[in-house]
Amino acid sequence: MEGVIDFAMREILTTSGAYDHAVTEFIRINDTLLPKHSFYKYAPELLSGGNTKSGTPVYLQILGQHPNWMAENAHRAAELGAPGIDINFGCPAKKVNSHKGGSILLREPETIFQIVKEVRDAVSENIPVTVKMRLGYEDKSRAIENACAIQEAGAVSLAIHARTKIEAYKPPAHWHWIAKIAKEVSIPIVANGDIWTREDAFACQKQSNCEDIMIGRGGLCLPNLVDVIKNDKEPLSWSEVCELIIAYSYYDRDEYSSNFLPSRIKQWFTYLKRQYVQADETFKAIKRLQSIEDIRQIINRNFL
Repeated sequence: MEGVIDFAMREILTTSGAYDHAVTEFIRINDTLLPKHSFYKYAPELLSGGNTKSGTPVYLQILGQHPNWMAENAHRAAELGAPGIDINFGCPAKKVNSHKGGSILLREPETIFQIVKEVRDAVSENIPVTVKMRLGYEDKSRAIENACAIQEAGAVSLAIHARTKIEAYKPPAHWHWIAKIAKEVSIPIVANGDIWTREDAFACQKQSNCEDIMIGRGGLCLPNLVDVIKNDKEPLSWSEVCELIIAYSYYDRDEYSSNFLPSRIKQWFTYLKRQYVQADETFKAIKRLQSIEDIRQIINRNFL
């Protein structure tokens, strides 16, 4: 979800308070201890108790290959007030994997164990350490081994995207494979992948044998998906979604982030097109615009 789930998007999606917790975009950890301002950049919520305005806790998500530096940075995040640490072994991006981050580490269960263990040891017991992974890199042969390593290292829960890295986001998501893994571990398993509707959520729970689910892309496609699932609410209308887009555009950001705001809004539209036919028309009207004011005018004039 890199490039989409910034603090403003988290504020908007968690407004109802229906999410149990959210995570930041991943923070790339190399062989250094990041300065405090790097953590505040990814998680301004640290300045308000680690929660969004709705009270939803926001875990700091970290990604990297060096157990000691992952642990050092997790410790700093916890000191700054992170309510939880989330470790990413699921990212399928070629650039991330080429630098030995994300899902490529699913080839190395022992490295995964060491990373999770050192992070767990680096933060106090009251700070949850959660992990996300895929079913594997090239195949699923080490899925159970990786899950067991994560459990033995001390993670309190494991979210599993029901595909390998090679499968990327190609349908279908193999929810039944999550059920196989869940039989072999005792920590809570959270199912993820292709949850676009309330019906998908129930089907995923049944096939994965998991009560808990994680929503990623689905929440961008339908901004109130969590309320649709949990509370049987009606999906937002297109005009209501446009109001959210305008609200998103007005959140305070630093100059660097503001420069990328038009691109982030356009990227959001690539998700919205899955649920709203009007999104394609709107995207065509704004795709060449570089000014956030021009984008607001198009949306206000045509849809509000």
